[in-house]
Amino acid sequence: MTTQNRIINPAPPNLPLGTDQYERRYQDQFTNVLRLYFNQLQNALTEITGNAGGRYLAFPYGAFLDFTDQTTTVNTATLMTLNTTDFSNGVSVVANSKITVEYAGIYNLQFSVQLQNLDNAPQDVFIWLKQNDADITGSTGLVGLPARKSAGVPFHDIKGWNYFLNMNAGDHVQIYWSTTSVDVTIQTYPASGTPTKPSTASIVATLSFVSALPT
Repeated sequence: MTTQNRIINPAPPNLPLGTDQYERRYQDQFTNVLRLYFNQLQNALTEITGNAGGRYLAFPYGAFLDFTDQTTTVNTATLMTLNTTDFSNGVSVVANSKITVEYAGIYNLQFSVQLQNLDNAPQDVFIWLKQNDADITGSTGLVGLPARKSAGVPFHDIKGWNYFLNMNAGDHVQIYWSTTSVDVTIQTYPASGTPTKPSTASIVATLSFVSALPT
């Protein structure tokens, strides 16, 4: 596990009591106490604003989308892809699927998926997470989709949730899905009118820094 720097809160200095007359020994002691205190202040400030500690002010984050229709075969584990980066600071997408962190910490993953069912029967969708290619226990969500509205008119639904993840520097998380019918897809939609509406991303995912790892 990566060790995290901790910001130490400097305690007020315990200044020595003054003497009635000037003494070099007292002056040196007084100056040394102040020097140690200001060194602690400088170290704390560096932890907050320095290159390594700047994450405490500009927390790592990433926001990603996909604008492609995503399909799969029946009962097959399939990666959700993310082909567009909206924002990125210490969090990036590698190989269009691996949401990767630069710094260790506890992160909040939030995502939403635009689902569509064109089958004439109800179908199920499973969504789960993998971290560093290993399944995350308890992460699977089961979504039930009603049958299509009519021939050629699918049922639409958007699902989303969030997870807290304990991640080390360089770790990545991926979103997987499977379904019981090839007629279930993850869809993107173009902008439309009456009223005018912007386009719809098939997948939206964000990952944001919450806290340093506990020690």
